[in-house]
Amino acid sequence: MSFGDPNNPYGQQPPQGPYGQQAPQSPYGQQPPVPPQGQPGYGYPQQPPQQQPYGYPQQPVPPQQGYGYPQQPPYGQPGMPGMGMPTGYASWGARLCALLIDGLIVGLVPGILYGIAVGITASSVNKVSTCAYDDYQCRADAASAGPPAIVFVLIALAGLAAMAAGIFMLVKEGNTGQTVGKKAMSIRLVREDTGQPLGFGMAFVRRLAHFLDSIACYIGWLWPLWDDKAQTFADKAVGSVVVKTQ
Repeated sequence: MSFGDPNNPYGQQPPQGPYGQQAPQSPYGQQPPVPPQGQPGYGYPQQPPQQQPYGYPQQPVPPQQGYGYPQQPPYGQPGMPGMGMPTGYASWGARLCALLIDGLIVGLVPGILYGIAVGITASSVNKVSTCAYDDYQCRADAASAGPPAIVFVLIALAGLAAMAAGIFMLVKEGNTGQTVGKKAMSIRLVREDTGQPLGFGMAFVRRLAHFLDSIACYIGWLWPLWDDKAQTFADKAVGSVVVKTQ
């Protein structure tokens, strides 16, 4: 008479493993070890990935600018094409040379006109010397005649030429950051916070603010020699810097 398997006195079926295989029996009827949590063993059913319930706050996604949206260039990059990459603050010598070049261009035509006017005025005054020493009437007539009308016309034209040249330089400096002299010295005037040109309005305000550089014995014009950002008082007032370009 057989009483069956002594390890399975109640006739229970052994547990089935994956793919119909019998799971190995442990001694003394113990259950097979359970795989560690989070790492299912071979043949154990995989747990589906948990999903956040509906309404759970999602991870915010940073907004992206749409196609064609103007990007803000970081400081130190050119704000307009064809200007070159800034490589540092402009030296005081380069700024002085640029100012001299601009001054020569602005004052060239007016200076010529003023010179002609002065020459005509001097020649008219010298007419007194042509009169006889005792000819008081001739001397009186020559002194009262004064300079001819062409002198005043030349002075007016010289003033208009200087004004037009100054406005031209302001437009160039405001829109591109470079006057003729600054372009020749490879330097450019930009905003300190954005690296963009100042614009005509702020360039004009900066030009007026140069009186701050002059009132204290012109020390403001020399301030870039030891300033960390090579700024004059006018630059600090409007938030501008002059940088070198390649």
